Amino acid sequence: MTGSAADPDRATIVLLHGATSSARAWDPLLPMLSPKYALFVPSLAGHRGGPPLPAVPAGVVDRIVDAMCRQLDEAAIDTAHIVGNSLGGWVALELARRGRARSVLALSPAGAWRSARDLRRLLVRFRAGAALGRVKDMPNLAAHRRVRRILLLLMAEHADRMTPTQVAATFEDLAGCTVLPEILDGARENGPMKPVSGVGCRVVIAWGMNDRMLPFMRYGAPMLAAVPAAEFVFLAGVGHVPMIDDPGLVANTILDFVETTDLQLKPH
Repeated sequence: MTGSAADPDRATIVLLHGATSSARAWDPLLPMLSPKYALFVPSLAGHRGGPPLPAVPAGVVDRIVDAMCRQLDEAAIDTAHIVGNSLGGWVALELARRGRARSVLALSPAGAWRSARDLRRLLVRFRAGAALGRVKDMPNLAAHRRVRRILLLLMAEHADRMTPTQVAATFEDLAGCTVLPEILDGARENGPMKPVSGVGCRVVIAWGMNDRMLPFMRYGAPMLAAVPAAEFVFLAGVGHVPMIDDPGLVANTILDFVETTDLQLKPH
């Protein structure tokens, strides 16, 4: 877990990664965000570096959100600007529902789909990706830029831009995600996400124009319908995990979002 406790002199940004990833997904952005804001960058429960996920009757997403509330409490964070990608975006929206968000910026958030067929399509892709990650020589194959771009095209438009450290981290995180089978097996029970309204904070949904894992018309449009008060923006030239494709674009999107939100929240 990377991060700091709440700083009374600086606004806090919480960064939440997607399924099968870890806090390391945000590493390329930290030098651009940390000079101005306090950052809390945890790994989700059941993911590499995160707390274990308690086995209780509640749905898996609710339990991940419960665990994140405890992680925020341990870091002395009551509310914060919360930025989440994919599953992390869904968790961010649920945190807003629980009153833990000062604002939410969700990057291609998971949790909405247009039809049962679209859900099946998504589950097949995740299961195929998990199987790919179990192939013994896959990290070595992915070390080659052209091969990596093809293998990881669902994750990023330009996976060839990943460093060797990022490639190794991607497969380590996939292997360390113990909760993925439960997320996939419980998808029909846990979703689609219930409508989000009246949360009392600003919500912006940003979607990668080249998102191949969650194409906008199948998954973004129903997400906007579920969060009708959200502002919306497309991010040009990036895929499902935009931090890989264009860290500068994502960092600037976050900085602009937090700065404009804080201006809106200041008393006049």
